[in-house]
Amino acid sequence: TPHTLRVTGVAAARTLFIDPLARADLPSSCQIVQVTPLLRELIVASLTLAESYAPGSRDERIYELILDEIRGMAVLPFGLPEPQSEALRRLCQKVREAPGEPWSSAEAAKESSMSERTLNRHFQQQTSLTWSEWVRRAKLMEALVRLAQGHSVLRVALDLG
Repeated sequence: TPHTLRVTGVAAARTLFIDPLARADLPSSCQIVQVTPLLRELIVASLTLAESYAPGSRDERIYELILDEIRGMAVLPFGLPEPQSEALRRLCQKVREAPGEPWSSAEAAKESSMSERTLNRHFQQQTSLTWSEWVRRAKLMEALVRLAQGHSVLRVALDLG
């Protein structure tokens, strides 16, 4: 699944490439999850394992346990889906450029030359979020970036509402 990642500040990352056929019960879309201490240690342990392993081996059990842990993880609501239509994407970009603005659905509809009802219907169809939910998440993500950069909670709250 195509996706982007932006890291603000100091971060450590490990990337797992999982064969989509490995487990049919894994999500088919990108998700943000909270990594448990157990999963973190399993991932670190997997760095020393070979890609190929014997059935029933310790290596296989570690890989299977990683998949089990991933399957059971709670999804965090920090994703920000992009709409497919160019008009709605331009609108989303404007929100990112001015996250402190109120961005009501009425204002957004006017900005994109469509009725409020049409805006809300298309936005929900393309992102699975309402306009107001999307704006709230965009502001939350911007707030997290600013807090990670050392801005005060008060300043961020005043700037973003």
